[in-house]
Formats: sequence, C-alpha cells, structure tokens
Amino acid sequence: MDNRILVRRILQAEGYDVLEVGNARATLQVVTNRRPGLILVDINVPELNGTTPTSRLKSDPNPSTIPVIAITANVMRGDRERTLAAGSDGYIQKPIDVDYLPRQIARFLHRED
Repeated sequence: MDNRILVRRILQAEGYDVLEVGNARATLQVVTNRRPGLILVDINVPELNGTTPTSRLKSDPNPSTIPVIAITANVMRGDRERTLAAGSDGYIQKPIDVDYLPRQIARFLHRED
C-alpha cells in the first residue's frame, strides 16, 4: 500500500492521470472497459501473481499493445529476465527511486525529457 501511494503521488505530481485497481482480476476488467496508456503491475499482488495478469493481457489482441511494466522487490538473479519473459515490457525495482521513476514512465510512454 505504501508503494501504491508513493507511485500515485509521484505520477500525479508529474501530471499523469492515475487509476488504481486493487487486485489482478479487477485490472483485467478495467483494461477491458478502459484503454490506459500504461499498466503498472506489482509482481506480488493479491489473488494472482503479477505475471499472470501480464500474460493474460498480452495474450488478448486488444490490450496487448498497452505497455505493462512490472514493479517488484524481486531483484534476485534471473528475476528481471523471468518477468520480461512472462510478457512485461519493462521492470522497475523496489525500493522506488522517486527521482528516476518519472523518467522511467516517460520512457515507457515515449515521452522522453
């Protein structure tokens, strides 16, 4: 929860509209009804692991073009590679670097500084 609050505050301060979803199943429903520009997925989410919704999103032709970025504290050797192999377009590790996060998001949205 603390990381969600932190990420939301950082991104809103940068002018991004942020829609928070509480769990993986709700994420899949929201993406079906709305078309976000980017999806941030915590790998350690309730109900499903973070790679499951990413795999489902990437297998559906409609939302598969939306960048899905994993946010995770899983930083052991091979974690990044496994996360990207599961379909994530990017990987942001915790703890969140508050100065670097907006640049990472801009890069994923092709809005470089």
